[in-house]
Amino acid sequence: MKTVPIIDLRTAASMVKDGDILLQGGFGMTGNPVHLMHTLAELPTANLTFVGNNTGEPGLGGDRLLANGQLKKLIGSFFTSNPNAVKAVQEGWVEAEILPQGTLAEALRAGGAGIGGFYTKTSAGTKIAEGKESKIIDGQEYVFVKALRGNVAFIRAWRADTAGNLQYRLTENNFNKAMATAADLVIAEVEEIVPVGEITPENVHTQGCYVDYLVQASLTLSDLGTSATVSAAKKVDDTRMNMAKRALKELKKGDLVNLGIGIPTLVADLITEEDGIILHSENGMLGVGPVPPDGGGAMHYPVNAGKIPVTLLKGSSFFDSADSFAMIRGGHIDVAIMGGLECDESANLANWAVPGKPLLGVGGAMDLAVGAKKLIITMTHTNSDNSPKIVPACKLPLTAHGVVDMIITDLAVFSYINNMLTLIELMPNVTLAEVQSKTSANFQIALP
Repeated sequence: MKTVPIIDLRTAASMVKDGDILLQGGFGMTGNPVHLMHTLAELPTANLTFVGNNTGEPGLGGDRLLANGQLKKLIGSFFTSNPNAVKAVQEGWVEAEILPQGTLAEALRAGGAGIGGFYTKTSAGTKIAEGKESKIIDGQEYVFVKALRGNVAFIRAWRADTAGNLQYRLTENNFNKAMATAADLVIAEVEEIVPVGEITPENVHTQGCYVDYLVQASLTLSDLGTSATVSAAKKVDDTRMNMAKRALKELKKGDLVNLGIGIPTLVADLITEEDGIILHSENGMLGVGPVPPDGGGAMHYPVNAGKIPVTLLKGSSFFDSADSFAMIRGGHIDVAIMGGLECDESANLANWAVPGKPLLGVGGAMDLAVGAKKLIITMTHTNSDNSPKIVPACKLPLTAHGVVDMIITDLAVFSYINNMLTLIELMPNVTLAEVQSKTSANFQIALP
């Protein structure tokens, strides 16, 4: 059995050279090799291409490298969670390339498996696919995505043995497993290093053959950023909760359901174990429960896709981001409930970008929109200026074409019956005249 060298943080960080492509595991600050990133920020290393889901949070993780001007390019899925990253791109300090979250995970997995690239339905016909090769397969458009590899990968695991075998804890797996396979040099930051044999074979999530060096560094609450704690107290207005309650009526026992951020997350608070609904979180979890009643944080609980600590229901399981999006793209998610900016007569969805603002945060929306068997959109009926969100044709950048099955707003419920936008229900105390006046799309009426 080989022995993987155990080195200190500074020695590890110095292995990253000017101009390198640096892969960084983590989802928010969960499973984030924060100590390695902070040590690298103390060195003069520059002109780096950063590959990761996001650049941490202000003052944490990749944000320190960003503040130092050490990064020349960002490749990832959701940079809008860090206002400093948004500013850096807007002002031209760094270049940014946005990939849907599942595409990012699969590109890393392909890079680590010796596959040059792959075709995916995700992003077809959107701004992200512009300039990329595409082809029609079985009557549907697929976009080609080149595999991703790095010079160095910084990853985070909970335990390692001296042979480099890694065990992840809760939702800390996320991008780490794929990144461990997709770099020339892999450095694992871990909480604990144990003798060979103390991690049972079935609990080895990344095999030691992928790992070149180990660094021991302990997490503290301050390393977890906004996921460190969560308040159990949450005020929700009746309008938003009514939309969540209506969405819940569309779910049936045994459904595998993914909930987007915003209004859809409220559905999770309404579901009980007796409902028999299994919640999926794209960062690598099945069986999501409500937020911890004790206000605990990510040191002791998993986090959901909104980076909020949550509890487990019976039968829960954890996995990495690549497997999570394989579930989504493979058609194994029964229902996805997402927010929206616009929906139109042709069941098109726009929910990720606004003109005039940088395109920096698509997350998992595109993957879910094309992969889920049923897509429900929850959103306010109009914008703050009272302009309609249900329109003849979307003007905002599209998330996906022809994917919406149902729209639930604060005023009404629409479905697509025989490919026609159809009003099927009014919300309490709402009149047909009000819905008609606030909807610019043409629709048919099938009220009970």
